[in-house]
Amino acid sequence: MKKVISLAVVAAIAAGCTDLSTTDTSSMNGYGTDGFGEETLVTTDTSMQSLNNTYLLAPAPKYYVGSAYKVEDVQYIPVEDLTYNQTGIAGIIPAELNGTKTSNGEVFDMNQMVATSKTLPLPTIARVTNLDNGQSVVVRVNNRGPFVNTRIMDLSPAAAQKIGMNGQTKVQVQVMANESMAVKNATIGATTPAVTAQPQQPAQTVETATVITTTTAPDAAATTVAPAAGGEYSVQVAAFYGQDSADALASRMAKYGNARVVLDGDLYKVRITDLNAAQARQVIDALRMNEGMAPGLLRNGRWINADSI
Repeated sequence: MKKVISLAVVAAIAAGCTDLSTTDTSSMNGYGTDGFGEETLVTTDTSMQSLNNTYLLAPAPKYYVGSAYKVEDVQYIPVEDLTYNQTGIAGIIPAELNGTKTSNGEVFDMNQMVATSKTLPLPTIARVTNLDNGQSVVVRVNNRGPFVNTRIMDLSPAAAQKIGMNGQTKVQVQVMANESMAVKNATIGATTPAVTAQPQQPAQTVETATVITTTTAPDAAATTVAPAAGGEYSVQVAAFYGQDSADALASRMAKYGNARVVLDGDLYKVRITDLNAAQARQVIDALRMNEGMAPGLLRNGRWINADSI
């Protein structure tokens, strides 16, 4: 890799694996606590190493989610959300951090396809797409940060260069559910079928899941979407490894329709079910506007594009 030049000297080099579930952390040693420190690439060399599936899916020293925490009076709430699909600004992790520990005990390697997130579990596998040119890269999210509200993720110099990033860039970040489950299971010692870090093809798969919870009726004052009798559409709001979290969210989502928790493997998925096409469209738009969510859509148990209706 050719030479890269940093525009800022990072005050805290060590990206330690300190538990961030404490309160304010303005003096913590984590990456980017001051919101500065971003690499700027000055090379046009695109001969980066090929995607290393072995590295991406390797077990981590620990699987780290963490509790809600604050940095500079801003609260962040980590959550296991396999439906995460957000757009925002991404930056580039400073090269000075190469070789330091990440929040889940890994060692940051600037030449690997890795990234940071303020709320995703560590490690998580995600596809990042540069919305300026359409190029994408699969990354292993293994550190907390960047702690600046204008950026949702920072990429290693190698990952950034792979998608043509020279500095802050608008990107789409989409968690790859199967790969993320595989790396989690590998980390905690569970067995899982071998998978490769390739784009998922959910539309070709019919999901089967067991309904374990149906929420109570929503408040009368809430605006609801009346479920259609036997509607073929379901909107998935989120997925959790803990049932309590799923139950709590389903209760809150009852105002949008027939919110349920379904058990699929070891995941508790919150869905609004029994919708026709018009109702599903209304729910998706409401969740995006009112809740800031990126819901998924199923038709007769088969994943489809949420904007196809």
